[in-house]
Amino acid sequence: MEAKKEKPSAAELTRRYIDRHPSIRDCITKDLVNYSSLSRLIMKELGVKNEEAVLAASRRYAMKLAKNDFEGDILGVLEESRLELKTRICIVVAKNEWVVLRNLEDVVRRFLAEKSTMQVLQSTNGITVISEDRHLPSIVKAVGRDHVLSVKENLAEITIRSPIRIEETPGVFAYVMGMLSEQGINLLEAVSCYTDTIFIVSREDMMRAFDILSACIEGKILPENPR
Repeated sequence: MEAKKEKPSAAELTRRYIDRHPSIRDCITKDLVNYSSLSRLIMKELGVKNEEAVLAASRRYAMKLAKNDFEGDILGVLEESRLELKTRICIVVAKNEWVVLRNLEDVVRRFLAEKSTMQVLQSTNGITVISEDRHLPSIVKAVGRDHVLSVKENLAEITIRSPIRIEETPGVFAYVMGMLSEQGINLLEAVSCYTDTIFIVSREDMMRAFDILSACIEGKILPENPR
């Protein structure tokens, strides 16, 4: 007979709810939450009956989150960062097969020698190559058309170049990603590599994404979302 699973406590349900709602979590770290209202919301959505337990759990978790608020450190890193924008970028997604990596070896070596834009990412379902539009024919030829899954071109690459301490500052990548997504920017690719944070966007989103990231770095008010 299987052991009967214990139901999660009101405290555990409260922590889970807060963790699954980044906007609420962010307000808690800045002490901008009415905990009575939050408790009633959690009780309504999760069906919890004990308001005192939820209220106490919310306040205890808030104290823990306040100790882990790294926003000041994140903003400090961004203030020391700079932006670079490149247009005419392409993305080639190929099957995740060893022959693809083997075929790309000569192309990657040549592009790196030319100081061209080049990133190769491998995942379970595919190999993604990010480069310049002018290299697209060479990449497709090297990969082999039978191995190509998709091709996107005429894109833009925005790179945040940060000081080396970004490696020891939690949350920088998530913070910038959140800013872009909240403003309706669709990221085709996002890569964090050493001190570079790289975003690939469409030409239509290019200038707005650049303005948003500029505002983050310069500490200015975000531009109004026209959507």
